[in-house]
Parts: sequence; C-alpha cells; structure tokens
Amino acid sequence: MVSSHMLVAFTFLALASFVLASDPSPVQDFCVAIDEPKDAVFVNGKFCKDPMLAKADDFFLKGLNIPGNTSNQLGSMVTPANVVQIPGLNTLGISLVRIDYAPYGLNPPHTHPRATEALIVLEGSLYVGFVTSNPENRLFTKVLYEGDAFVFPEGLIHFQFNVGKTPAVAFAGLSSQNPGVITIAKAVFGSNPPISDDVLAIAFQVDKKVVDHLQAQFWMDIN
Repeated sequence: MVSSHMLVAFTFLALASFVLASDPSPVQDFCVAIDEPKDAVFVNGKFCKDPMLAKADDFFLKGLNIPGNTSNQLGSMVTPANVVQIPGLNTLGISLVRIDYAPYGLNPPHTHPRATEALIVLEGSLYVGFVTSNPENRLFTKVLYEGDAFVFPEGLIHFQFNVGKTPAVAFAGLSSQNPGVITIAKAVFGSNPPISDDVLAIAFQVDKKVVDHLQAQFWMDIN
C-alpha cells in the first residue's frame, strides 16, 4: 500500500520532471518546423563552430567607447553587443548595449520579448520607467543619475528619457544573446504592410484621419 507521504513524493517528482522537460526559451521571433533538414536555414539561435576552430576574436568587440550618433528625430542611439557582433555569446544567454542620448533625447517605449534588462547610467540623468501587464498597467518610474541602476523586467514596455541639458550615456546588460526589440509606435503605426486604419481607429478610439497621419510618418529605428 502506498502511503500519503510516498504519493506526495511521487507527485513532486512528476512535477519536477515536467518542469525539467520544458522547451528551451526562444532566441528569435519564431522557428517554423520543417520536415526536410536539407531545406533548413535557421536553428533556435546560431549554428555552433567547431570548438577547436574558435579564436579570441569570437569573444571580442571593440568600439563601445565611441558615442552613437544621436542626430536623429529621437535624439538617441543604441549600439548593440549581442550574438551578431560577438559570436561567442551564442548559447550564453547574455548581451549588452550602449545607449547615447542627446539633451532631451528619448529611447521610446519598447519591449524586449526575450530579455530582462539591467541598465546603469554612466553620464547625465535619465527619467526611466516601465509599465506592468494588464489589467493593472502600473507605471514604475525613477530619475537616475550617474552610477544609478534600474531593472526592466522581461517583455514589459519601458523607456528612457534624458531630462538633462547635457548628453547622457548608459550601458545595459540583457538576459539573452538576442533580446529582440519591439518599438511600440513603430510596430503599430509603421508595420509592413500597414495595420488597417479601421483596426487602429477602434483600438485607440480616434478618428481614422489621425491614424492615417501617424502611419504616414517616418518611424525612426535606433536599435
């Protein structure tokens, strides 16, 4: 006869096995299954080089001391250091960025679908924040100064705004080799092809002329 303690133990082990058997997190937007390996192009991440052929340059990137060009309509620029720039990051689950801000420059509301972000300010002062998921949509904000750090949880909409009269610089670490970026305004009003203005007019409760005007704008990509 099986005791209640043994049943609890079996249940725990079954649940643990279920958790351990879960799929790996995606490191790209999607990976469509295919029956013919010869037609396969991508994997969930990157193909791996033979370890015996690896070299120091696979783990190296220079130039993060160089300011990004903030002469654009948003007044900011993101310089990435992910698996595209540093192949050695493949499978390591981490990357980083440098972000430069002109005075009153904005890194607009966006999300990283695959990563939490930890940001530290090196120069200047930034008004930063993120919004929680529905239904609360709570806004968490803080003004950061040199040496201050702030965390943006994975997948949540967040932003940074330079509230100072001088340029600002921040670095951020992200918990994915390929965090992905979805800039909210650009994705909604600058998608290709465009989202129906009927859909957006109802979603935003505005006249379709407002939607048409927004869709006609040039939506800057700084990431």
